Amino acid sequence: MTVLHGALVALRPAVPDDVPALAAIRATPEVRARWRGGDDLEAEVAADLRDTGTRCLTVEHHGRIIGMIQWYAEEEPDYRHAGIDLFLDPAVHGGGLGTDAVRTLARHLVDVHGHHRLVIDPAADNAAAIRCYAKVGFRPVGIMRRYERGADGSWHDGLLMDLLADEVVR
Repeated sequence: MTVLHGALVALRPAVPDDVPALAAIRATPEVRARWRGGDDLEAEVAADLRDTGTRCLTVEHHGRIIGMIQWYAEEEPDYRHAGIDLFLDPAVHGGGLGTDAVRTLARHLVDVHGHHRLVIDPAADNAAAIRCYAKVGFRPVGIMRRYERGADGSWHDGLLMDLLADEVVR
């Protein structure tokens, strides 16, 4: 895959040299609260990059690593779709970079990979992420009750959102 260029960010295949920067972002309290992780985030990020079922892209802004966006594809013909997930350095939150990253990847998944439907599943209480995804055209499908376990061991709701190919905000 080549580098994808948005209006503000570039998305490129993540490589092992990106691991320290991505792990440092994952270690920030804001990102860790959503993405969690153990004591060795570098090992976890490295394992993510080796996962053949998920494609990890490093998000860059002005040549600096600011996060990672990843996607997977469900290839069963009767259920074919792609899913997206993202984390960004909290220092760049609120500047439209997340929206640009998601929009850039969504266009690629629709235009190049031919996906007719995309999904994303933020925590139901993550209002900033939900606003970001809605700007790209994602719509709420419904609440997934007790969807994921939090760091404290309690279960939290997730929001399933989807986007059809003709709904991508270009």
